[in-house]
Amino acid sequence: MKKMVLYGISFDVIGKQPIILLKTADANKFLPIWIGHQEAAAILMKLQGTDLPRPMTHDLMTSILSRLDAELLKVTVTELRENTFYALLTLRLASGEVEIDSRPSDALALAVRTDAPIFASDQLVEENSIEFDHDVEDVEEVVERFRDFLDNVEPGDFND
Repeated sequence: MKKMVLYGISFDVIGKQPIILLKTADANKFLPIWIGHQEAAAILMKLQGTDLPRPMTHDLMTSILSRLDAELLKVTVTELRENTFYALLTLRLASGEVEIDSRPSDALALAVRTDAPIFASDQLVEENSIEFDHDVEDVEEVVERFRDFLDNVEPGDFND
């Protein structure tokens, strides 16, 4: 497993879809994950410290975990299958640890609310990340490089 940090959120200019960028903690590898607009808003609001008068869904989930004396130990983005990313929430309950299937966007929205660490499987990072040989200062640079990759990729470039 690779430790990841939430590097930023950008928007795909062509499809107008939000893209969350996870960066490996120990290298310049970036994993772009397309997410929904509502989930992007939920993540951005928390990152920007915006308080709302009523709890949003991810705030509600965080409150439920707290009231049930459960703790989000970590979020793991596990795989990309048929253009869909998968993630797991690892929770600590009184009875022990449990893993729950989650969309990465929801998992990350919870992670930013609970300060839970974020991980990605080694294979996912190896097969789907973009690596830079220099420090990256601009989220848009990562998105542009990934767009170039998508424009030039051929179906034969992927292994089963």
